[in-house]
Amino acid sequence: MKTDTQVQEDVIAELKWEPSISATEIGVAVKDGIVTLSGRVGSYAEKHHAEHAAQRVYGVKALAIELEIVLPGSSQRSDADIARAAESSLEWTTYLPVDGIKVMVEGGCITLSGAVDWEYQRRNAAEAVRYLLGVTAVSNQIIIKTKASSDTIKTEIEAALRRRVHSDAMNISVHVHDAVVTLTGTAHCWPDRELANHTAWASAGVQKVIDKIAVSNN
Repeated sequence: MKTDTQVQEDVIAELKWEPSISATEIGVAVKDGIVTLSGRVGSYAEKHHAEHAAQRVYGVKALAIELEIVLPGSSQRSDADIARAAESSLEWTTYLPVDGIKVMVEGGCITLSGAVDWEYQRRNAAEAVRYLLGVTAVSNQIIIKTKASSDTIKTEIEAALRRRVHSDAMNISVHVHDAVVTLTGTAHCWPDRELANHTAWASAGVQKVIDKIAVSNN
């Protein structure tokens, strides 16, 4: 079991190791395994990469993000320019329904709305606009329109967990109501927890996943 000091040192090292992050202005604090990232980054993409870098570190139980995005002059764009770029990027992204996604931009924050059949389409839409210049945040409000029974969703997710998470699946419970999946139990590390979330979202008809899985780090 890592101490908070060890987790802090490892997170700092992971941030420095990740080439897409300028770690010099990112502060790392740890208390009871909960990591807080603070400071400034130069883009929304860099903030996203910093979050994932911290999550990769064994011993991290939860993550609090207090990073401020300060865009350099060369990265600043008007909302109209960002909107046009986002629409073009979505148009060129495969597996997305034509005219199925709407884009709104305010203060550099892109809000995506509309409806798709699968979670991977919803996720790909956000990925398509996350790295555009001038973007300060992405709010993904796209809904999943495919319908499936709660029993079917539960059975499919539990079977997939057994295939993917091996023995850890026995420590994760799946509850489904009105296409909302709630995951409870424990995972040995953050990647296992992320895998359980990805597995839940991969089932057809899932509209929301509530993650209540605790990371044991044992």
